[in-house]
Amino acid sequence: MRKITEIIIHCADTPNGKEFHNTDIDRWHTERGWTGIGYHWVITVDGVVEPGRKPEQIGAHAEGHNKDSFGICMIGRDKFTPTQWNSLKILVQALAKEFDAKVIGHYQVDRHGKTCPNFDVAEWWKNDCTPEVKNILEVS
Repeated sequence: MRKITEIIIHCADTPNGKEFHNTDIDRWHTERGWTGIGYHWVITVDGVVEPGRKPEQIGAHAEGHNKDSFGICMIGRDKFTPTQWNSLKILVQALAKEFDAKVIGHYQVDRHGKTCPNFDVAEWWKNDCTPEVKNILEVS
């Protein structure tokens, strides 16, 4: 397994509330000439966590950061459903515990001025993660 130091949260920049899936993103990325979906997981509007690239595969979601990160994409632009938030929380907590990785938004590493995922990831993480995960983060 790769050494993972970052979990990078993205949004699909699709219309809020409109359902898209990992297969749609795979098609869009393939049409760009990529070898397939660049994210490791996609969270649909109804909160289903769909697989993208295998975790052991290097992603194609954050230039200069793909080698040591996982990419998670929320379907939508800037308004996410309660089930999406819950799924994101569960997935990120599990990954952060297992890999002792920093949780960031794509905007924090993007060189082109993107605002993706269009929410303050640090603030969300600080306020929504469990005390157990907070303790792990404070130690590292």
